[in-house]
Amino acid sequence: QVHVVESGGGLVQAGGSLRLSCATSGSTFSINVFRWYRQAPGNEREFVASITNGGDTNVVDFIKGRFTISRDNAKNTVYLQMNSLKPEDTAVYYCNAVARAGSYWGQGTQVTVSS
Repeated sequence: QVHVVESGGGLVQAGGSLRLSCATSGSTFSINVFRWYRQAPGNEREFVASITNGGDTNVVDFIKGRFTISRDNAKNTVYLQMNSLKPEDTAVYYCNAVARAGSYWGQGTQVTVSS
């Protein structure tokens, strides 16, 4: 079992920055990949970025150059550094930890970008 907790969301003006954290506990040794998703009101949840055990990253085109995913293995924590935020980045951001035993989600953290 893996417990996932996101934090770091908040209200920021357009052009500002936030760093989201995804802290995990439990059977963290079994996690193969972390993914960040987001869901805006009325929209489906969409993939944002991922990072593997080996440090390979993947980000969607609409955030390239603005968001960076990273991990601290010693802390079992993954980060999403978000710069140059836009109002359309407003959403609940979710962390997903994929392990051998299953896929685990946090409760999400709200990011609101004002224009």
